[in-house]
Amino acid sequence: MNNLEALKRVFTCIDNTTLEGCDTYKKVETLCRRSMEMKDARRGIGHVAAVCVYPVFVKQARGLLHGSGIKVASVAGAFPHGQSPLKVKLEEVRYALDEGADEIDMVLSRGLLLEGEYNRVREEVAMVKGLCDDRRLKVILETGELPSERYIRKAAELAIEGGADFIKTSTGKIAVNATLEAAEVMLEVIKKHYEQTEKWVGFKAAGGISSPDEVLKYERLAERIIGEKQITNQFFRIGASRLTERLFEFLTQ
Repeated sequence: MNNLEALKRVFTCIDNTTLEGCDTYKKVETLCRRSMEMKDARRGIGHVAAVCVYPVFVKQARGLLHGSGIKVASVAGAFPHGQSPLKVKLEEVRYALDEGADEIDMVLSRGLLLEGEYNRVREEVAMVKGLCDDRRLKVILETGELPSERYIRKAAELAIEGGADFIKTSTGKIAVNATLEAAEVMLEVIKKHYEQTEKWVGFKAAGGISSPDEVLKYERLAERIIGEKQITNQFFRIGASRLTERLFEFLTQ
């Protein structure tokens, strides 16, 4: 597949995102409407996979996106740091789901991971997945806060053992976000899990990816490790804000 066709495919794997402290209902409305507009059947460009917002905007986004085929994703569970009591995290997840979220992006408890509290990390993911039921759960590892490849690998394994449907690199809220090195480790864990269980888990790269060239690097890496058939929005996502418009302009120029 040539680069242009690969980018068209990846465009349908984007979670078009706004997660800022200054988000407003007007900004979310603009994001949703623009996400629906960025589709060009004549050029073979489908719509983005999802719009990702804070829980307070989920109901609005769901209403605006109704019938479009675009999912509503929401960060929940004390995003971006995860430093809240478990009952508070679960209540926020429950709220987002009740408001109509199709997908939840939660943050892994990195502090517990670094303290070696592996069972608690796994169980927390499992409890959130229990609330999600058949709705997708993406678990953010925040790889830039993990001190070594060993911790990234362990975080990925625990998230998958807890029931994650996707593992995600980053929140986009720290200095070091998505990197190809971290992505490679995560994709290797996903492949190993498939070889052991014949069940695929998805991969999402997010944080600091801002150009078509960078997108292609992640797409090619994933294709090499988990195979071309997995490069669909069922198993591959890119979290994006500025990138979405840039990529659409590139594809339609």
